[in-house]
Amino acid sequence: MAQESTPHILLIENDPACAEQMTVALREHFGLNQLLTVSTLAEALAVDLTQVDMVLTELDLPDASGLDLLRLVLDCKPDLPVIVVTSQRRMEGALQAIRMGASDYLVKAGDYLFALPVIVQKTLAMWRIKQENVRLQAQLASTLTALRIKNRQLEEAVHRLETMAATDPLTGLANRRSFNQALDRAFAEANRYGQELACVMIDLDGFKQYNDTLGHQKGDEILQRTARVMEANCRRSDVAGRYGGDEFVLLLPQTGMERARMVAQRIADEMAFCSPSGSTCRLTLSIGIATLRHSRPANCDELIAHADQALYRAKAAGKARLMVHHGGAADTPGAPGASDEPTPAVDPKKITP
Repeated sequence: MAQESTPHILLIENDPACAEQMTVALREHFGLNQLLTVSTLAEALAVDLTQVDMVLTELDLPDASGLDLLRLVLDCKPDLPVIVVTSQRRMEGALQAIRMGASDYLVKAGDYLFALPVIVQKTLAMWRIKQENVRLQAQLASTLTALRIKNRQLEEAVHRLETMAATDPLTGLANRRSFNQALDRAFAEANRYGQELACVMIDLDGFKQYNDTLGHQKGDEILQRTARVMEANCRRSDVAGRYGGDEFVLLLPQTGMERARMVAQRIADEMAFCSPSGSTCRLTLSIGIATLRHSRPANCDELIAHADQALYRAKAAGKARLMVHHGGAADTPGAPGASDEPTPAVDPKKITP
């Protein structure tokens, strides 16, 4: 767009005297402006309208109506300001020109040559304001789009960071910190509504031998398999976590002892099929279970401590078994806080060689 002091104007006027008078009036007002004068529709259509800031046109042209020219110009460049300057005094022509998109209408009568530069300047100013508004709206739309993209990227980054902070990187299960947070919430809710809550501690028997025999990469694979088996046996409300090393933990809201035993047994049975090909190591699980109603913990830390005590008893009793923690007088003599509940033996024929 040309600068405000030097507009590029196309004048379409078939009367040479009027064309000269209008040119003088515009030059005197705008200074050394660019003004191109033609007299027919054919000559006007040959002009590169992209280099024009405004069109002044007569309605009566030798080869066409000025309304036809107005239509063709606006079809080519819809935002181009067009002022009709004509000797026609019919109101119908003026209204039709305005309806078709003309910016203004001036009749060649009286002191129109004094009004012409003012109308041109006003129209150009309004056109520039409109163009600037369009530019600013486009810029705003682009900025908002970029902002939405940045916000989405930020949300995704925050989600990734939150996931990383709450997830064990090897297994994808909840890490110890996030599991403890879930335990706090579940314990408080269970006590508030008088519901049951089960905690299951799981340890891989002989995992050190497995690592020493086949290497840490294979060890990592079995930890990942264990995580997948646990997830497959969890509901959406359950929380599976890696508590440390080869020790895992399950939190089962609204779950009593019998169902917790069933879930733990399914996990133990499925893990029996995870022994690696060519390995003499047999994968078994030692499992400890504690629930609110059986072990009667005073707080969430005590609940998980009870499950851990039951797990310790299972390991001490020969591994590959499940033990349940009972509170009070039901405890097994000689082993405070735990009763022996062996895991049923796994059929060796079902173990992958």
